[in-house]
Amino acid sequence: MIYLDHAATTPMRSEILEVMHPYFSERFGNPSSLHSYGLDARAAIERAREQIAQAIGATPPEIVFTSGGTESDNMALRGVLQGGRRGKGHIITSAIEHPAVLETCKSLERLGHEVTYVSVSRDGHINPTEVEEAIRDDTRLISIMHANNEIGSIQPVAAVGAIAASHGIYMHTDAVQSVGKIPVNVNDLNVHMLSISSHKIYGPKGVGCLYVRKGTKLSPLIFGGGHERGLRSGTENVSGIVGFGEAMRLAVNDFADNKRIKRLRDTLIDAVLREIPYTRLNGGKESRLPNNANFSFSYIEGESLVLRLSAKGIAGSTGSACSSKKLEPSHVLLAIGLDPVDAHGSLRLTLGRGTTDADVQRVAEVLPGIVDGLRQMSPLFACQDESHAKRE
Repeated sequence: MIYLDHAATTPMRSEILEVMHPYFSERFGNPSSLHSYGLDARAAIERAREQIAQAIGATPPEIVFTSGGTESDNMALRGVLQGGRRGKGHIITSAIEHPAVLETCKSLERLGHEVTYVSVSRDGHINPTEVEEAIRDDTRLISIMHANNEIGSIQPVAAVGAIAASHGIYMHTDAVQSVGKIPVNVNDLNVHMLSISSHKIYGPKGVGCLYVRKGTKLSPLIFGGGHERGLRSGTENVSGIVGFGEAMRLAVNDFADNKRIKRLRDTLIDAVLREIPYTRLNGGKESRLPNNANFSFSYIEGESLVLRLSAKGIAGSTGSACSSKKLEPSHVLLAIGLDPVDAHGSLRLTLGRGTTDADVQRVAEVLPGIVDGLRQMSPLFACQDESHAKRE
């Protein structure tokens, strides 16, 4: 099986499972306990906190462990809007955010808060000037993802963060897709909060963190014993946190491999665009994650394409894993200007550390025939062929 869905999740590395294993059995203590078992578990958590902080230019106390990217996004948005200053507030975000941000914004709107959704270019990039123009007296948070999960477009977060700072507004970025693939430093990005998920960087599922800059005022979502600086009560997932810390350490050490992955991605993009007519690369080739290739194939359904690829031993997706079972076209592809029909014909292929030249060659060999076969069954393609023949 050729796995090209690393944006959805990544296989856990054996080295990570090895460091986690003792914390399932021998070193099982509750990190809040004062005896040796508890102290051992607490020390393991703090080591992981240091590993993650070091990787993103933060300090250990600024790392708050969560269950993953979705909780981290909720903690950032709800924590600012529902805490601190009283009254309703205003958020600025983009039209192509992950559902973890967009659905949270919709929920906050139902509570009386207001949200401005800035547009994106055809390549999927926001304009910082549009963000600044959207700022109001009651704007309390700007949340712009670092890189898009569907088309891989990298956003000018540092520029937006500087704008937020000049207006005294909190800045959050969802960096779930970018960490481990491009440089991520919280100081360079000018952010107060940053979300990370372990399973996107070959670590365990069910664990992540929110970077919270010192002095940032948040209201907790979960109340109890006051764990994680009082922001996330509940006994910590020790084994998961240990694995997350190791995943971050390894991601930093293996960062150079992204050059190889980018070369493979470019080879794949060039082959697909060369061999398959009526095909569009969604998002520009520049300012894009090194492992992301997203295509729209006119006149076919993306779901059928994914199923036929799977039958050939190739795993891809039609877009975000969180939205893959929905019938609606991708909100990201609609936002960059695709019509609903072409948006339904999308394919996201995301490469990883295990992807080889042979894998890319195999996809380039198989994909044209699958697309052509699906188009031969499509009444839309038949109409297109008839129209083209009449013009000639």
